[in-house]
Amino acid sequence: MLLKVVMIIIICLVILYFLAIMPRMTGKAASESITSHVLYAHRGLHDNNSDAPENSMAAFRKAVEAGYGIELDVQLTKDGVPVVFHDFTLARVARYDGDAPSDAVKNEDGSIGVSGKVIDYTYEELQNFHLLNSEEKIPRFEDFLNMVDGRVPLIVELKIEMFDLSVCPKADALLRNYKGVYCIESFNPLGVRWYRKNHGDVMRGQLSEEFFHEIDKIMHTPMYYALAFLLFNFWTKPDFVAYNHNHSFNISRKLCHGLYHNVAAAWTIRSQEELDNNIGKFDVFIFEGFIPAIKSR
Repeated sequence: MLLKVVMIIIICLVILYFLAIMPRMTGKAASESITSHVLYAHRGLHDNNSDAPENSMAAFRKAVEAGYGIELDVQLTKDGVPVVFHDFTLARVARYDGDAPSDAVKNEDGSIGVSGKVIDYTYEELQNFHLLNSEEKIPRFEDFLNMVDGRVPLIVELKIEMFDLSVCPKADALLRNYKGVYCIESFNPLGVRWYRKNHGDVMRGQLSEEFFHEIDKIMHTPMYYALAFLLFNFWTKPDFVAYNHNHSFNISRKLCHGLYHNVAAAWTIRSQEELDNNIGKFDVFIFEGFIPAIKSR
């Protein structure tokens, strides 16, 4: 009798697991427009030692000219302007135009970075800084969209810290007027859920990886384990999963792609060898640091 009860419990748990990781199965957003491009330049076709660093207009122009799709990051300034920048903190990438003040941040590589977060400054204040060793400034998302003008497809990552979803309606307002092909993604399932609820016809994706490989202890918590195994999919219903290619054998990722035929994106491919090793495991590839041997379909 006990064995029978245990078996029933196990079967129920398995069913619940498959339901939890199930992505959007009905009313799917058209994926062909995104998968028509295999290759997406990570933060633009950038080189952080050049005049076209990550998430700069120069890097985005280079990607457009080369015919690659673009992956980029969007967050808000203090005055609510959507800008393109990856880190929540400025220190790694942003530099002072003049002499650094006393509260400047010294990075591990010895460089002096801007203190604080993007959201601590207005857009105009951010224009007092430049990106790494270039003359490039942090761009407005609107200016980026106007420059690309639909010439290549976009993967727009929404940077959402904790429960602050204010970037979602701000970015969405600009994207609703954009005529080009795009999709949105976020590590934060609250952002993916926001799009499911407020703009359900837009292709949306869940970013993830096996966070428990990280040293940071906050990544070793139930929430991050659930996110690593895509257990929020039942709530967010993503059209695609963008996963760290180093963790391609994650069982939930493989089931979403193989069983549920969910579009799979790989991040971040940094060499031709990594690209070759992941052909067949993913549908699209977000790359940086090299020029891939294959071109978009």
